[in-house]
Amino acid sequence: MVFDLNVSRGERIERLQADSPMTGHEVLCLVGREEDGEMIMAWRVNRILRPMGWVVDEDADVEFVDMSSFEGTEIYRRTLTFLLVLACRKAVGKNIVVRYSMNDSYYCEFPDDVVTEAQVAEIKNEMKKLVELALPIQMTILPLDKARRIFERQGNEDKARLIQWTGVDPVAVYRCAGSYGYFGGPLAASTSVVHNFDLNHYAPGLLLRFPAITDINSLPPLAVVPKLMDVFREYSKWLSVLGLSTMDSLHERVSKGQSLELILISEAFHSEALSRIAREIIGRKGVRLVCLAGPSSSGKTTTSKRLAIQLSVSGMRPVALALDDYYVDRARTPRDENGKYDFEALEALDLELVNEHLEALLAGEEVQLPKFDFITGTRKQGKRLRLDGGDILIIEGIHGLNEKLTESIPAEMKYKVFISPLTGVNLDSYNRIGTTDTRLLRRMVRDYRTRGYGAENTLLMWPSVIRGSHKHIFPYEEGADDLFNTSLVYEISVLKGYAEPMLRAIPESSPAYGEARRLLSILSFAPVIPSENIPNNSIIREFIGGGCFEI
Repeated sequence: MVFDLNVSRGERIERLQADSPMTGHEVLCLVGREEDGEMIMAWRVNRILRPMGWVVDEDADVEFVDMSSFEGTEIYRRTLTFLLVLACRKAVGKNIVVRYSMNDSYYCEFPDDVVTEAQVAEIKNEMKKLVELALPIQMTILPLDKARRIFERQGNEDKARLIQWTGVDPVAVYRCAGSYGYFGGPLAASTSVVHNFDLNHYAPGLLLRFPAITDINSLPPLAVVPKLMDVFREYSKWLSVLGLSTMDSLHERVSKGQSLELILISEAFHSEALSRIAREIIGRKGVRLVCLAGPSSSGKTTTSKRLAIQLSVSGMRPVALALDDYYVDRARTPRDENGKYDFEALEALDLELVNEHLEALLAGEEVQLPKFDFITGTRKQGKRLRLDGGDILIIEGIHGLNEKLTESIPAEMKYKVFISPLTGVNLDSYNRIGTTDTRLLRRMVRDYRTRGYGAENTLLMWPSVIRGSHKHIFPYEEGADDLFNTSLVYEISVLKGYAEPMLRAIPESSPAYGEARRLLSILSFAPVIPSENIPNNSIIREFIGGGCFEI
């Protein structure tokens, strides 16, 4: 048996011949990169992400994935989560639940008890021991019934129910130190790989901290985010009332014909939150400018329009100002490190003109608004605008929370709102559906519907979108006066019906094929909820269509 391997090394392809089955570790040694072993998280075999222990025995194109990539970072975090699970069982005899993602950390709790500082110290020491032991983490394939029984014995009943709902047989699981785990993607090959972490007590739970994608060699400073935690706790209480915590409970509700009830309650939750924000704005005397910001596909457009309605109900006269019209001419647009136009840079907007117009409008003066022509890349004259004394100006865009955008406006005249799907229904006790993935699915469905982009195009550009969010948006999150969680507990089940056919259409030859497979795997765990009962003012309508705010 002789087969060829085309090993990608940046711009160069190294061709190898093999006469026996080979793992990723063996190929890594053959190409002289064994010294990079600690940085290599997995390898991509014919564009599909695989653990390093995966065996190749036929012609293949392969590429190694390290910590500097988005996929590598995700693998590091999954592996570190497994390490935490193992350490909790060994040190304190408890299972841990991963609740939320908070900056570069996961907030975790015991399901039936508070976490003490002493327990955090014990768990942390046990995690360090596991790293030092350099234990292998091995993928194995088990029959569904056997996997279900194993997880039930480990106290992971939610995981057992989930794989039963999906009916996938056999099941790929990971084994380390005598325990089993089930994850939505590959893990690193050894516990020694995830040595850079920290564990901090954060009552009533703990924070599992890991390197940021922007700096893989160090841990970001511990950030206290009380506003974000308030959102999380409110959402947890609400999910508890609904009897929802993980995807298996969503399956159960849908199987009982309760989809409509979930939709109506979720939408009512949004309405109440927006009503509360409107009351806060009105209660803060002197506010004339509302700034909304959030990452791509967070639902900014619908949120701004629904908030405007709530303000109108309370006697205010909201007026929207489109920041997109303040782009500088294409010739003045800054470029990124690759020489491409960086439309997400703050300098892509005419900051001087924005502040000049805001000052004038809030002083009661009439201004000639610009109108940006995206085809020619130039600004033209738009409509004229003057605010009356009771008007309140609403602006939305990715830079809405950046003080430089509105530096000429006194702080007491501004109210800042950060918008994003901040939470969701997790797959199980320690497998999250990342809010980044929720936004990606939203974006993919909307791009196809409104811009004619296929899923492949959206997937390939998404990493640059993520980098832009980390650079331009998330650093200003905690500076907001309020946070609006645009998550809907049912949305993954609705997006599934739109996204699955698009993802399945991506050919194996595409560089986006592996990512499409990963998203399809996530969607496979969700029940299907049709869209016909979703109200026309729902945030999800911004993406699937049929909304009353369509332009």
